[in-house]
Amino acid sequence: MDAFVFPGQGSQYPGMGKDLAGNFTIARLVFEEANDALGFDITTLCFSGSEDDLKLTANTQPAILTSSIAALRVLQKETDLSPSFTAGHSLGEYSALVAAGALAFADAVRTVRQRGTYMQEAVPVGVGSMAAIMGIEGEDLVLLCQDAAEGEVVAPANFNSPGQIVIAGHTTAVERAIVLAKERGAKRALLLPVSAPFHSTLMASAAQRLQLDLEAIHIYPLICPVVSNVAALPYQDESKVKSLLVEQVCAPVRWDASILKMKDLGVSRYVEIGPGNVLSSLIKRIDRSSTQQSIEDVASLGRLQG
Repeated sequence: MDAFVFPGQGSQYPGMGKDLAGNFTIARLVFEEANDALGFDITTLCFSGSEDDLKLTANTQPAILTSSIAALRVLQKETDLSPSFTAGHSLGEYSALVAAGALAFADAVRTVRQRGTYMQEAVPVGVGSMAAIMGIEGEDLVLLCQDAAEGEVVAPANFNSPGQIVIAGHTTAVERAIVLAKERGAKRALLLPVSAPFHSTLMASAAQRLQLDLEAIHIYPLICPVVSNVAALPYQDESKVKSLLVEQVCAPVRWDASILKMKDLGVSRYVEIGPGNVLSSLIKRIDRSSTQQSIEDVASLGRLQG
C-alpha cells in the first residue's frame, strides 16, 4: 500500500521544479496556472529566485505547493501509481488535499499565499521563534516548556520523529527552554532559522483570518483519505477540511503519529512529492520497515519508474 506525502516549509531551494517544467508540458502548465492565480510570476521565483526571497513565508508556501503539484502531475502522467492515503507536513497538507481532489489547485495556491502572509503578520519579527529539541520526548518536553514559559508561550509545535521535536513560542521563552533542555540532558537544542512561531497559540490571529478565506472556497469530495496533521488520523469527509486547516495553524504537527497510523493501516511505501527529501528522512526513522521514494526532478522520476 502506497502513501503520497508532501513537504512543508524548509524544503524550498532555488531552481525547484525547473527541471520537470523544462521536460514536461504538464508541469509547465502548473506553474503557468499558479502565475495566473496569484497575479505574479512565481515561476521565476521558483526557478531563479534568491534563497532570501524564497525564505519569505508568503513566497515559500505557494512556491513549495506549486513545485509539489507540478511533480504530482508528472507522476500521475508518467506512472500508474495511486495512493491509498495522502498526507503533508504543515503546508504540505494543502498539497495532499489537492492530490486527494478536495481542493482546486488555483484555490490552494491563493490560500497558502494568504496563509503565509497571515502567519508572518501574526507576530512581529523577532518576537517569536522555534527551536529543535533532540533527545527529550513527550511529557518530559511538555513539562520543560511549562517550566520555561514564565507567563509567556512556548510549547511543542512539530512532533517530527523519535528524538526530534520542534517547539515554538515567544523568543525569550524558547531561549529559556533551550537552556533547560541542555540542563535536562537533551542531545541538541538549537534555534531554527524561521521567521515566526508556527503551530503555536501565537498564530491565533492568522487562523482567524484564514478561516474567512476558506469560507469562500469550494471543497470537493475526497477520492482518497487524507491524514490530518491535527488528529494524526485519516479522514475522507469534505465537511472536515476547512475546520482542520484552521485548527492546524495553531496546533502541533503530529507527523510521527501520522506515519505510525498509516503503518498500522498497511502503508509500506511512501512517495515524497516535491522539493527535497526531508520527509523521507523522517519517515525512515519513524518506520524502519517502510520504503521511501521521491520525485522532484527528471532523475528522481527515472529512479521511481525503475
